[in-house]
Amino acid sequence: MRLLLVEDDPMIGEAVQDLLRGASHAVDWARDGAQADTALRTTAYDLVLLDLGLPKMDGLDVLRALRARKDRTPVLVATARDAVAQRVAGLDAGADDYIVKPYDLDELLARMRALHRRSSGRAEPAYCHGGVEVDPSTRSVTLQGTSVALSAREWAVLEALTARPGQVLSRAQLEDKLYGWGEEVGSNAVEVYIHGLRKKLGAAFILNVRGLGYMVPKA
Repeated sequence: MRLLLVEDDPMIGEAVQDLLRGASHAVDWARDGAQADTALRTTAYDLVLLDLGLPKMDGLDVLRALRARKDRTPVLVATARDAVAQRVAGLDAGADDYIVKPYDLDELLARMRALHRRSSGRAEPAYCHGGVEVDPSTRSVTLQGTSVALSAREWAVLEALTARPGQVLSRAQLEDKLYGWGEEVGSNAVEVYIHGLRKKLGAAFILNVRGLGYMVPKA
């Protein structure tokens, strides 16, 4: 997933960014509300992790501006444990869920997976097709019941494709899932990862839609 982390505390921000990148997500980190608002106006994200108490532009204002543009990007609001009113305000302003600081990291990842799954129109957590099973909750992939080892980048491509089966993703869209701000994009990186996935999961598992991009069949 391509994520926007909005957090002004440098210690929290660095820790969460490292966690999310370790889970094979591309992460852009906005350190104030104005930077977050600009990022959301110019970049498509799969999910936003939004702190509300921000400099330059309040988190609630960032959220309200996002929803005023009819942007349905899932937003997970982060609040302090005793900030019940703040959580209510966030949900009423258009947040999809909230998580309490300090984060339980496993809960954070689980809530993100649930939001992404719902935004993709899927209720079931795993994708299964043609003997391949992909389970985002454990980041595991099996082929005919046998575990398949993937690199972090291969997993990121596979997760993006299986999140929306039947939908074509272009090379540029897949690159967006792989790289955050400041990360160098390889010239043929997507093709390399697609080739690796086809070798491991079968040549017919990922379909090439000529001139448009790649897709996996609907489960």
